[in-house]
Amino acid sequence: MASEALLPLTAEAPSSKQRTFVRYFTAILIDLVVLNLFVEYSGRVSIDAFSTSLLAAVLLQVLLRVTIAIEHWVMAYFKAKPGRLMTFLRFFFAWVVLFGSKFVILEALTLFFGDRVRFVGAYHGIVVLIVVVVAMLVAEELVARIYRRLGD
Repeated sequence: MASEALLPLTAEAPSSKQRTFVRYFTAILIDLVVLNLFVEYSGRVSIDAFSTSLLAAVLLQVLLRVTIAIEHWVMAYFKAKPGRLMTFLRFFFAWVVLFGSKFVILEALTLFFGDRVRFVGAYHGIVVLIVVVVAMLVAEELVARIYRRLGD
């Protein structure tokens, strides 16, 4: 069977809403996979059911996007101001937002899911959560790079 037989008769470029949907849908699925790999292979992450992990992945994706938006806003605010102090403050407050957001994320997970989602370890699981979030972001970036390479 020729590969042309698998293609639709007409192809339309996706709309910006469709691209946004696919981007976030893919990111949530990547987060879901990473989260469940930690549940399966680490004794430090515990989730009671697959549906809970799916909802947790959605919540994590939303909170990560909000965090990144706030971090970009903080960076832009201080970048617009001249001086070495503003450069220092730009990176310092970006770090505060990125690091501090993990406490907000952990609290949100506890608020929404209670004991159904647990991160166990140093500092009430915050270190494990940071490792999981970094793994999610790395996996998302890896998939994005593969996708871009396939377009060349």
